[in-house]
Amino acid sequence: MQDTSRRTAGINWAEHWKWLVAERTAAAGSHGDSSYWDRRAPSYARSTRTRADEFLDVLTPYLSPRKTLIDVGAGAGRHALPLAEKLEWVTAVEPSEGMRAQLSPRDNMTVVASTWEDAAVAPADLLICSHVMYGVEEPVPFIAKMERSTRERIFLMLREAPLQHPAVVVRERMLGVNEPRLPRFTDLFMLLIEMGIAPDVNFISYPISQRYAGIDEALADCRAMIGTYWEEPKARAILTELLVEEGGELVFDGGVTLAGIAHWQPRTTS
Repeated sequence: MQDTSRRTAGINWAEHWKWLVAERTAAAGSHGDSSYWDRRAPSYARSTRTRADEFLDVLTPYLSPRKTLIDVGAGAGRHALPLAEKLEWVTAVEPSEGMRAQLSPRDNMTVVASTWEDAAVAPADLLICSHVMYGVEEPVPFIAKMERSTRERIFLMLREAPLQHPAVVVRERMLGVNEPRLPRFTDLFMLLIEMGIAPDVNFISYPISQRYAGIDEALADCRAMIGTYWEEPKARAILTELLVEEGGELVFDGGVTLAGIAHWQPRTTS
């Protein structure tokens, strides 16, 4: 595996990003398959429904009832739904049918069933993209489209801390190897600088957990992230030890994670 701790001088950050995504994809089983998120949508919605969200606090100074917003990768509506209460219109772009099914209808919300790369949307005042870019193979055109689609400000959030998920523990215990790392906020920041974008930056920390209806749902989630080398009996034993019953659900406590938010005025309107 390439040494990701190499010196930053001389790195092509767009190529470095592509390498990280390719390494992760090669080891991630069917996690990159769109049907993964269809299956995971209910557990994802349960896992994030009570999570404190300082991301919205960062957005607050830029919100007003006359503004519009695009949510790229809206998921189950964790951000799109509360923002619809504060804005004139929200466009939620979400490719997963399972995730879209979790989005409660709003009179001032349009849901676009598409990836961001293929989405045809009208420009908006604001754009957010939270924990979406980890699997984006071509980050430069992805971000460039955001700039073309936004009039006032773009907000991108990624974790800086390693992924905290039961599949990471299962992989390490079952295979004796570490999870290939995802792109992190540091990689995003350096990529933006390489693109000629100098963003403002906020960091937030929050507790993270994964919640499952039962052991079979947890196994399916982890199986999709491990793939070929999956061993069901070993994984079941590890998860049985790892997960804690709480309120009729099985919960993985991922501790506290650190995320960075890069935000800036798009250069096309500056």
